[in-house]
Amino acid sequence: MEYRRMGRTGLQLSVLSYGSWVTFSKQVDDTASDALMGLAYNNGVNFFDNAEAYEGGRSEEMMGRVLKKKNWDRTTYCISSKVFFGLYGKDNKPNQNGLSRKHIMEACHQALHRLQTDYLDLFYCHRPDPATPMEEVVWTMNILMQQGKILYWGTSEWSAAEIMEAHAVAGRLNLIGPAMEQPQYNLFERQKMEQDYLPIFRNIGMGTTIWSPLASGLLTGKYNNGIPEGSRLSISNYAWLKDRMVQDEKITKVKSLDKVAKELDTTLATLAIAWCIHNKNVTTAILGATKEKQLTENLAALDLYAKLTPEIMTEIDAIMCNKPTVQ
Repeated sequence: MEYRRMGRTGLQLSVLSYGSWVTFSKQVDDTASDALMGLAYNNGVNFFDNAEAYEGGRSEEMMGRVLKKKNWDRTTYCISSKVFFGLYGKDNKPNQNGLSRKHIMEACHQALHRLQTDYLDLFYCHRPDPATPMEEVVWTMNILMQQGKILYWGTSEWSAAEIMEAHAVAGRLNLIGPAMEQPQYNLFERQKMEQDYLPIFRNIGMGTTIWSPLASGLLTGKYNNGIPEGSRLSISNYAWLKDRMVQDEKITKVKSLDKVAKELDTTLATLAIAWCIHNKNVTTAILGATKEKQLTENLAALDLYAKLTPEIMTEIDAIMCNKPTVQ
């Protein structure tokens, strides 16, 4: 396993990590999650990602049960949670979502309880909250760090301007700004990582724990001929994701990418993940496999990414036709 420093912090994360979005308490049970986390850990993965909103807290509860059973040395792995959406979806009452001090503090305490741990290594603001002053967000995260309940705080799906505002507020108040961002990054989603965030990488330093490197499975090729039963996009309340992902133009590109993978004697999924971690601004790519065979295939990206020559990367860009223009 390769480990990368998270931005300009001292924390080192495995370049491939494992997350629970959609899968835990939805597609896999305790037995499967135990096996998958064990396989990841035994292959050097040291970061496990979660959030309050994932299955209304049940995802964190499942991960907490697995971690308690595993009884791994707590210093050997990192776990995260995220705050914004709350647990109850449309039934949220005032103060049960957003980034108010009340909700951030309560969400942190609840996540610690569900994950059965004394502290979170990483704690994210899952989305920006225009209704809450940035000063309140930054102060609250710093209070949690001072209390030892979180070690690093960051953002997820924030714009570059919002991240810079958080750093400006932290600097003015002599506080610690966000250390990491969790954006979507894959062959179809490139704008933020390859253009918008470049000034932050250069001038401030920022770790990235990117999600959906396989574009919710589209970049495995399994949706090339329809939606397989039991797949992520077959789940009824993820119809919005299916509509966004399964489009004729995207399927055509996936089929062309598959030819590149075959030329490299690898799978499309392995190639897509290797392409993500080829970007040195990626600290870690979060994997979401539901089967041990899939996870083993995903982990093979670690050996492949160093073999992606400039010629291969140019060939991939020619297929995708979406490389951001850097000013």
